[in-house]
Amino acid sequence: MDIMDQIKEQVEQNQVLLYMKGSPNQPQCGFSARVVQALMACGQRFAYVDILSNPEIRANLPTYANWPTFPQLWVKGELIGGCDIVTEMHEKGELEPLVREASEAA
Repeated sequence: MDIMDQIKEQVEQNQVLLYMKGSPNQPQCGFSARVVQALMACGQRFAYVDILSNPEIRANLPTYANWPTFPQLWVKGELIGGCDIVTEMHEKGELEPLVREASEAA
């Protein structure tokens, strides 16, 4: 399977998907850690892909997403954004309803 097809499949098959450095239990950068904290505060399950152990995804996801940085949060097939956007949404109370609705739709 082509790497772009693999990314498309991951995005489409997971209602809430985080492309990050490391794992939720062991984030490998501060930005990934902040997004994980915001997501965990929502109380819903989410999928993740460790881009450090998937170099092809790390190299191609910015092109697929038209978004140059990591982490990247995808909800219901749409790119929500990176650390600053997700953190701001969490602080405003906008993240939890979005993640909850997506998780319930799964």
